[in-house]
Amino acid sequence: MEHGDSFLQSGVVFLLAAVLVVPLAKRLQLGSVLGYLLAGVLIGPSVLGLIGDPQSVAQISELGVVLLLFIIGLELSPRRLWVMRKSVFGVGLVQVLVSALIIGGIAYTVFDQAWNSAVVLGLGLALSSTAFGLQILAERKELNKPHGRLAFAILLFQDIAAIPLIALIPMLGSAHQGTSAGDEVGQLAKIVISIAIVVIGGRYLLRPVFRVVAKTGLREVSTATALLVVLGTAWLMELAGISMALGAFLAGLLLADSEYRHELEAQIEPFKGLLLGLFFMSVGMTADFALLMGEPWLVLGFTAILICAKLPLLYAVGRWMGELDKRSALSLAVVLAAGGEFAFVVFNMAHQHGLFSDRLLGLVVLSITLSMAVTPLLLLAVGKLFKPQPVAEREPPDEYRQFNADAPRVVIAGMGRMGQIVARVLRAQRVPFVALDTSVESVEQQRNLGSMSIFYGDPLRPEILHAAHVDKAELFIVATDNPETNIETARLVRKLYPHIKVIARARNRQHVHHLMDLEATAVRETFHSSLEMGRLILLQLGLSKDQAEARIRRFRHHDEEVLRQQHLVYNDAAAVIQTAREARMELDRLFEADVIEERAAIRTDLP
Repeated sequence: MEHGDSFLQSGVVFLLAAVLVVPLAKRLQLGSVLGYLLAGVLIGPSVLGLIGDPQSVAQISELGVVLLLFIIGLELSPRRLWVMRKSVFGVGLVQVLVSALIIGGIAYTVFDQAWNSAVVLGLGLALSSTAFGLQILAERKELNKPHGRLAFAILLFQDIAAIPLIALIPMLGSAHQGTSAGDEVGQLAKIVISIAIVVIGGRYLLRPVFRVVAKTGLREVSTATALLVVLGTAWLMELAGISMALGAFLAGLLLADSEYRHELEAQIEPFKGLLLGLFFMSVGMTADFALLMGEPWLVLGFTAILICAKLPLLYAVGRWMGELDKRSALSLAVVLAAGGEFAFVVFNMAHQHGLFSDRLLGLVVLSITLSMAVTPLLLLAVGKLFKPQPVAEREPPDEYRQFNADAPRVVIAGMGRMGQIVARVLRAQRVPFVALDTSVESVEQQRNLGSMSIFYGDPLRPEILHAAHVDKAELFIVATDNPETNIETARLVRKLYPHIKVIARARNRQHVHHLMDLEATAVRETFHSSLEMGRLILLQLGLSKDQAEARIRRFRHHDEEVLRQQHLVYNDAAAVIQTAREARMELDRLFEADVIEERAAIRTDLP
């Protein structure tokens, strides 16, 4: 019973820490991975001591890494790798090998580590955090930028490179412990046989099994089967004396081109996210803050060596091989300079196989955690260093400024989505018009499409309006994408040319009210398209064409009347809310009356 209470208590502590700390870390733009690490630090022995034995959850938490590698394997289809081969196997390979040589060389010469420990240190610290890096890029909306795509390719190669590194550790550990050659050959044979079983079984058994399970239509059985495949191959690899993660990766790789790939990913994803978060929290709990307090310069120095060894190399790779500009290359270097989650897996395995001492493990785990913590701060520094320069507007040719059109009947300000449609209608009806826009690209594009009277000019400048012969026009159409510009343009035209009818584009009801104050006719940019969508929905729900059109017509007239009423009180929020409530009730009564009328008409028509 005591064990059950302890298990429940630990579960509550983990979930509470994650719920409180992770959203806060994301709000501070530190990323969820760092949030989980900080949550683990808080509840671990170093701070609050709510979880006294971090190793008690280590085995369960490692399943998060197992599931992560399975999903990575699923995503590595041969076709995708071939498309990205240059960035993945070119840039990624150079980054990992050179970083490993630099860091491993420092570990061997400066810190006097054994050669096999230096190899693991170099290769492990050469890896960056896939979860951390991609999340930062996604939050900054930079995944589709050149440095974001290159970062994804490098991280993809690092994920692939982690697999042989994980498989290599038992053999390096055997060399460290002085195991005989015969034992090493036997161990290697077990690995080869296990991999062969997984490959052959996956090729000839997995797809038929999933086909049978899919025919049952039972979602829970499909989930159980997906977990069985992942955990079964992981268990088989563990029996062979290598990593569970390697088996999961192989299973995912074998199913990468399967028709069940997306189903498998959807089934595994919730478990992966929760268990991976638990893994990061367990890593945070093992962070040795006594070491940081006792030897702060050693920890901070090792963290600085890690970042300074990788950052210049990543910058050079981005500039030379990735052909990035200075800011993009520096952003790439900062995002990938920190250590990664696979280093935790690799170094824990190295510790278990006697390659790392307790003190060295604590030092590298703490340094990786600190390197992740400073990454958002370094990115802020990059933003300060490279302040975005305002994009210089291309100077328009003189011909774009020369208003040589005859006296127009209509003037259009703004050739965006709405302005272009209005211009096409007028042109089709042979109505003379002049269009103005402040984008050289828009003017150039519309002129290339045909002979159209479009010119470069700001409608907020009176001299431009005069040059465009607005005084001779009957209508002035305000259709720019900026609501405030539309209001100011309508105000200026109404002031200079009070005789002209102004029709202006409005984004919402508040803009409509401001335009109505200027005696301009406001057209809501999404109102009529939304009404058309509503009409189509009513038709699909079974109403006849006449019924659907009558409902939409009723709604439009009612909404326009409500808009006129709200215009009288639109500066009074309480009055607007009360008007909206009364209008909603009235609309319900109107629609109910329509239904009653239609039913009465049907009864009258019955014989």
